[in-house]
Amino acid sequence: MQIFRKESVANYLKADSRLSKKLNARDLVSLGIGAVIGTGIFILPGHEAASHAGPAVAIAFLLAAIVSGLVGMAYAEFSSAMPIAGSAYSFGSVVYGEIVGWILGWSLILEYFLAVSAEATGFAAYFNNNILSALGINIPKALQASPMEGGVINITAVLIVLIIAFILMKGTELSAKVENFAVVIKVAIIILFIVVGVFYVKSSNYVPFYPKEFHSSPFGIGGLATSAATVFFAFIGFDALAANSAETIDPGKNVIKGIIWTVVIAVVLYVAFSLVLTGIVNYKQLNVDDPAAFALDVIHLTAWNKLITVGALFGIFTAMITMFIGGSRLVYALGRDGLLPKAMGKVSKKHSVPSNAIIIATIVQAFFAGLVPLTQLASLINAGTLIAFTFISFGVIKLRHRKDIQNNGFKMPWYPFLPILAGVCSIFFIIFLPNITKISVGIWLVIGFIFYFVYGIRHSKLQNNQK
Repeated sequence: MQIFRKESVANYLKADSRLSKKLNARDLVSLGIGAVIGTGIFILPGHEAASHAGPAVAIAFLLAAIVSGLVGMAYAEFSSAMPIAGSAYSFGSVVYGEIVGWILGWSLILEYFLAVSAEATGFAAYFNNNILSALGINIPKALQASPMEGGVINITAVLIVLIIAFILMKGTELSAKVENFAVVIKVAIIILFIVVGVFYVKSSNYVPFYPKEFHSSPFGIGGLATSAATVFFAFIGFDALAANSAETIDPGKNVIKGIIWTVVIAVVLYVAFSLVLTGIVNYKQLNVDDPAAFALDVIHLTAWNKLITVGALFGIFTAMITMFIGGSRLVYALGRDGLLPKAMGKVSKKHSVPSNAIIIATIVQAFFAGLVPLTQLASLINAGTLIAFTFISFGVIKLRHRKDIQNNGFKMPWYPFLPILAGVCSIFFIIFLPNITKISVGIWLVIGFIFYFVYGIRHSKLQNNQK
């Protein structure tokens, strides 16, 4: 058994030909913005300003976006050369070998599933506390909290996972239409907050811009670096875009458009949002779960809270769709290759979607959303992302050396400088993740290795030469 045996692109292309190609550049931008502008913009700026960076949290988002943009170009080159499902897992299996591809896939399963479950619990909190309470509907405590929080099940979180699963089972075309509509509403509300809030900004709140209490090694930027590493949670959407390259029309052109425009639009909104937020309220007061609503309360614009709630609900909903698609396509890819049970690799004939993979993703995500509070696990999502970022960035160098893989579409500029820079930056941010995160992810990776050697390597189509 050769654990570093490399998969053939031709085999992947043949297997993925069953998937329907219906996504264009506009659809990819909507999917990307849908994922990137989720709970991140409604929660992260406040927490990170109060805990690690002060008003300089805007710089943290900018740094994370720059690195994400660099890595995004690496993903786009891979998607252009290999328009296949599975994203980093499939790319890694081709250029590094099966064992590396498996570890990347295992890391990303953690990212996708926990992201959807966390988004679902966030959606439930906003919906129960604002929409249902305004209508005078009170859900019993047992049905709105997990057992660890004194309840039985978070029923709203479970239901939103099931609703999105129903949409995805109807095909990528319906998913894209829902996403496109919701993204427009969400972005409009965020822009409205920025435009209204800018008139209430106090310049004194920007002093000091990067408070001394957050100055730590190296070179006094430790707090800022930790903040940037943490807010990577806000930029994981484009990995899901690459996961959809097998269902994209002309991926050589459209994937890079989707990724770059996603990063550009996201960073403009995040930086502007953060600057307005920390300008309205002193950063020390922003360690709350709803900083935008809190800021509006401070300036006595309480009537706008419901509008922010609507924006948050749309934001979380669209983020869940994109991450749900990415996770189900990853499970499909692993099943397609035999590393997970082969039933996961089946595609429904009616809607040309990996229905079994969607069902498994639904069960796992609904379980965690309904029964486990995931607030402490959010940073695990960043770790899985950064591991994939590192391998894909350096993987561009290996990809260029493959004479058997033709790429007539997008190629990363300033080669090999930019791929190396993107990889080094990803490693830098991994170092600055909290220690508990690194320990937890280490345990997850050990479990992944055990599963591979107990099950995966025995059923792998590549290892058994099943073409």
